[in-house]
Amino acid sequence: MTTSSVKSARPGTKDSAPAATAPEAGGRRTRRPRPDRKAWMFLGPFLAVYLFAMIIPVFYAIYQSLLKVERSGPLGLGAPKVVFGGLDNYALALQQEAFLEGFGRVLLFGVVQVPVMLLLSLVLALLLDQISDRWAGLMRATYFLPYGIPGVIATILWGFLYVPGLSPITEMLGNLGFQPDFLGPDNVLWSLANIVIWEFAGYNMLIIVAQLKSIPQELYEAAKIDGAGPWQVALRVKIPLVRPALVLTCVFSIIGTMQLFGEPLVLKKIAPAVTPDYTPNLSAYFDAFSNANIYVAAAKSVILAVVAMVLSFGFLSLVNRKQRSER
Repeated sequence: MTTSSVKSARPGTKDSAPAATAPEAGGRRTRRPRPDRKAWMFLGPFLAVYLFAMIIPVFYAIYQSLLKVERSGPLGLGAPKVVFGGLDNYALALQQEAFLEGFGRVLLFGVVQVPVMLLLSLVLALLLDQISDRWAGLMRATYFLPYGIPGVIATILWGFLYVPGLSPITEMLGNLGFQPDFLGPDNVLWSLANIVIWEFAGYNMLIIVAQLKSIPQELYEAAKIDGAGPWQVALRVKIPLVRPALVLTCVFSIIGTMQLFGEPLVLKKIAPAVTPDYTPNLSAYFDAFSNANIYVAAAKSVILAVVAMVLSFGFLSLVNRKQRSER
């Protein structure tokens, strides 16, 4: 053994310190850093509001859907008593033909309205990406303005444009020989679709514009060097790269379609074709506040939430499966 190796083996030397501490350090488990208390102070108010405004109402609605009212005495004229009903309210809701027809109606509404709205939003976003920055801000604000108008006010505004005798649209079409009935049984669903498209096309457009702004300019320059024109750049570069924004807006639109409520509720005053069971949300609303059957209304709300969740996650799974197959 050499002199240098003997010195390194002595416990008092500096060289021996790392060798003695290395096994101890290697045997210890690394602890993950705990969140700072200040971070929890900032997160606390949000978590409290989220808990009381989102989580607790969901579980309370599920609890309400499992209850029912029973009446004792002859002919059921005795005092009402709330008892556990299990899945009776769900069975009763699914036996109502009008409630199931409302689901079919909103599904047809979504199949037509969602693609039209997203196509319009995509076209507007691509056009805004082409114009100069001087006018882009003004045009974005103009297209986004309908989203800032509450749905009730928007439905009232469009209601005046649908009513014969008040609407300049019906008067103009009447002068051309057409007699449109925007509020009739065959057309009121598409009149509602027009209102929703007018409200939310600008909102979805802003999401797509934000995705377009994140695309590196080098990709555009490389496409132009390869000889790509504006149409080829839009089809081969921009649209494929804004796919995440399109998926996000589509999921939002699917959920919004299943929650269709305010527009048909307001339009019901002037459109007899809009019945209390026209959409699932309307059916649950009238059961709760007109028929005083809050437990069946809770069951309908839970069914509606489950259907919206299944459709949203089903769409996302299809998109993810397609992306995996393309890789």
